[in-house]
Amino acid sequence: MASGSASSADVESAFQKFAVHGDPQATGREMNGKNFAKICKDCHIIDGKHVTSTDVDIVFSKVKAKTARVITFEEFNQALIELAPKRFKGKSQEEAVQHMYGLVAGQDPANAGVTKISKVGGVDRLTDTSKYTGSHKERFDESGKGKGLSGREEMTDNSGYVSGYKGSGTYDDKVNN
Repeated sequence: MASGSASSADVESAFQKFAVHGDPQATGREMNGKNFAKICKDCHIIDGKHVTSTDVDIVFSKVKAKTARVITFEEFNQALIELAPKRFKGKSQEEAVQHMYGLVAGQDPANAGVTKISKVGGVDRLTDTSKYTGSHKERFDESGKGKGLSGREEMTDNSGYVSGYKGSGTYDDKVNN
């Protein structure tokens, strides 16, 4: 599952990647509770049986400073040490901590499956403009591109002719003859 020993640098680089995830102002030296929960979930520290998201939140509150809202890398290590015996029952403390480092080392925040395009039921049918009828049909051209304002509102003809007049544009020809 996890390698026997993971270097501290790999664990620290994973910490920094998760610390800046979703926060453009983050420096990477401190991690908030949301990102701590994310690193625990993405690295499979939360397994649903021995370690739950509640356990992770409790450990985060325990290791951070009383008034702080973030943890440093040292406090992150302390949190991993606290969670290790729960996650790897039956192993020695050192062995469990090494397995925890193995889970975290070299991991990146996962973005897969965060937002998916909906393809449920009749979405394709509902968004196919070639099947539109009535007044909605007037809103799109043959290629399915929207016409904008001219497709939604009745545009007035400011040519000076009465609507329905068949000889529009012939005045100049009659006068000049």
